[in-house]
This record gives sequence, structure tokens and C-alpha cells, in this order.
Amino acid sequence: MFEIGMTHSRIPRLARLIVLTSLFVGLSVGSLSQAEERPPNFIFLLSDDVAQGDLGCYGQQLIQTPNLDRMAAEGTRYLQAYCGTSVCAPSRSSFVTGLHCGHCPVRGNYEVPPEGQFPLPAETVTIAEVLKPAGYATACMGKWGMGFLDTTGDPLKQGFDHFFGYNCQREAHSYFPKYLYRDAQKITLPGNDGKRVGATYAQDLIQQDVLKWVRQQADNPFFLFYAATLPHGRHEIDDLGIYADKPWSLAQKSYAAQITRLDHDLGELIDLLKEMQIDEHTLIIISGDNGSSFAPNSEMGSLFDQANNGLRGYKRGLYEGALRQAAIARWPGHVPAGRVAEEPWAFWDLLPTAAELAGVEVPEACNTDGKSLVEFLTGGKAPEREYFYWELHESKPIQAARFGDWKAIRNGINASVELYDLSQDGGETTDLAPKHPEQVARALQIFQEAHAEDVNWPLSGKTKERVQSEKAAWAATRSRL
Repeated sequence: MFEIGMTHSRIPRLARLIVLTSLFVGLSVGSLSQAEERPPNFIFLLSDDVAQGDLGCYGQQLIQTPNLDRMAAEGTRYLQAYCGTSVCAPSRSSFVTGLHCGHCPVRGNYEVPPEGQFPLPAETVTIAEVLKPAGYATACMGKWGMGFLDTTGDPLKQGFDHFFGYNCQREAHSYFPKYLYRDAQKITLPGNDGKRVGATYAQDLIQQDVLKWVRQQADNPFFLFYAATLPHGRHEIDDLGIYADKPWSLAQKSYAAQITRLDHDLGELIDLLKEMQIDEHTLIIISGDNGSSFAPNSEMGSLFDQANNGLRGYKRGLYEGALRQAAIARWPGHVPAGRVAEEPWAFWDLLPTAAELAGVEVPEACNTDGKSLVEFLTGGKAPEREYFYWELHESKPIQAARFGDWKAIRNGINASVELYDLSQDGGETTDLAPKHPEQVARALQIFQEAHAEDVNWPLSGKTKERVQSEKAAWAATRSRL
């Protein structure tokens, strides 16, 4: 059905795990005190589709997010944090692999029948595998979307000790699903028929599993990838709460309630860390997997004004509005409180960041495109780099690069390069390509060198096999929902 065509990381899995284990080098990183007995816990809460414009700390006035606002006040809020790319599977794959989407084995939402997505290859080195030699317990709860349970992309084959939630992101469109997965076991939800009446709200079970697992880690350093489905997919909620009487559509009320539910569950998690007295020993980063999700004139976009940051574009594009997402870091005593940072960073930076905090070297097999953010997170400067790069393989492959304050976009392999000066034009309104051919030439050079050829992700467009696979996958899903 598909080929594993990446040239990265072709070390046999057993040998690679031996290499990973041998790379544990202790805990004496600059950001950690000599007196600390273990490296910090790391929680990455990835909200599916939450945008800067959805949160009070970024200016939202209609949706209440008191815990996220408090997290921003107690930590650092980022204005130019970039996702891996602007749809689900490749964005989270960029995070777990530390690769931008010119190198990442997943570069689009490639649906596979009867359930699941294009799998991470067996030779992939994930953030979970990097952390395990340092003694970390690892878990993913929420939505996986990087390979079904009988494939090489199974989370339990990619360094995670525990998984609970939706394996398949198509199934995650329903918040009242017929089943979820606990590790490799399908958990049927009695009474759930894909509808709201009398059904179990999936987020209830996911949150319960998160809290239960964290409680079990009192004596272990842990890495939690909390891949929350809120507020993506169908805008379904079991309780409209404070929005029930708003003069809005049901979808708008539900969306606002989903955001506030996400905020509530984050608050519960932070409260648990405090109860366990590990709050000051835990770095939490929350973000969305893309920027704005809705067009400005859409039902959601017009009411909630996701584009209130003045940025152009939204999900499935590569303009700044699609790539910059809500991002907040909190680690009491380490991450500065009340800081608002404008320096850019990207998802692929989080793997080397976690490695430095854990006191392990990033294995050469990772071939990571990222830079450690430890100095930046703790109040210093962001790492210098030559460029950021994105590509996305949806209806047609598109590419973008940021080098300095220049941003280049090519909306198709045969399209002209657009060029913007982000220092003067963050909204990408004025194409400067005709006036700066030397910068266009630099962009084309980046597009060429940053894109590794892969048989599954040709810049010419979707393969026939992928088109057939996706049609069959969605047909199978519709029959189950």
C-alpha cells in the first residue's frame, strides 16, 4: 500500500535501542541543580486545533480560559511558536521525531483502511525512545494518528509504555465514540452509538487516565504526551455550561465549551502536580497543532476572531496564521513568569530540548533538525539557525521557509515564490518577490536542500495508491461512526 521511502535513520531497531541506552550520560545539565535527584518531568499538552485567538491570554474575550491565562502569568507565552505543519498527523510527527516536514516520514494526513494513518517507520527514533535511557516513564493519551496498532507506527513500538485514547484520527472526529484503545486493547463504550444521547464523553475517560497515570509516577521521571482532541472535529460537548444561554449557534456554543473544558482539564492536571509536590519539578508546554483553524468569515472565525493577531491564513496553508500557534510554557522556578517572547521556535526543537533536560545526548540516528530550547525556556536567547522549513502534502504539495525575517511560500511546485518581510509585514499582505530576486533565489535553494525525496510524498502530488487508500479509509470510517 505504501513504501517506507525515507533515507533517515536506517539503523536496525535492536541496534538502535542499544545505542540509545548507551547514550545516557547523567543528569548534570546546566539548567538542573546538582542537588536535584532526577531530571524534570516533561508534559507536552497538544490541543487539536486550539489557536492563539481562542485564549484569553492572547486576547480572546468571549471564551473563558482562566487556567491557561494563569499558566501564562506563571510562565512564558510565545508569539512566534511554530507547529510542525498545519494539519494533524505531520504536525505531531514532527514533534515526536524532531524533524521538520522536509525530512519527517509523515508529511500529510495519509489515511489507511480500515483504520489508522500512515505509520512511522520502524527505524524512527522518537522523543519517547530518547528519554527512556534516562529512566523516564512514557505515555501518550488522547489522539495518536501516526500508525495503527499492528503497524510499525504503533505507539507501543515507538517508545511509549502506555497509550489510551483514539489510535485513528478519523475516529477522533466523534467525542462519543463506540470504542477507544487502552494500549493494544479495544475498549468498547457501552451505550455509545456515535451520538450524544446517553453516551460517554471520550474526554472524561482520557482525562481520568491521564490523572491516574501521573499519580503512578510519583517516584519516576516521566514524559507525558497529552494529545487532547479538544476542540477538533465535530463540535460536540456533554455540557454547554456557561455558554448554554449565549445568543450563538449550537456549534459556536459547543466550540467555546470545548475550549473551556480543555482549560478545566489542564487546571486539574496542574492541581494534581501540586498535590503530589512535583509541580516545581515539571515542565509543561501547551500548544495547538496548527494556527487558526477557521477562515475569518466562517461561523467560528467571525464570532471568535481567531485571526485577532493580524496574521494571514489558517489550517492547511503555510502562511503565518496557519503556522504560529498558541504556546505557553510553565516550570516554576525555571521558566520566567509573565514573560512574553517573540523569538521563533518550532515543534522539531522539543526533542533536543527534552534530551538536554534529561541529560542524554540526541542520538545521531535522530538526524534532528531541532535546536535545544533550554536556554531560551529559562530566560535566555532563542537558538540561532539558518532557516525554518515546512511542507505539506494535502490537496497539492506546498512549501514555505523562514530565513531571518524573510518568509517565502510556494503554493505548488509550479507556482511562483511569494516573499514577505515579517519584520514589517507580519500579515503577509505585500509580496516583495519582484523587488528581491536574490531572496527568492535563496528561498528556492532552501526549498531544494530542505526537501528529502520520499516515494510517499512526491512534490508532484498524491500518488494513485494514496488516493485509493484515503477513499477506502474514509468509507470504512463512515460505516462505523
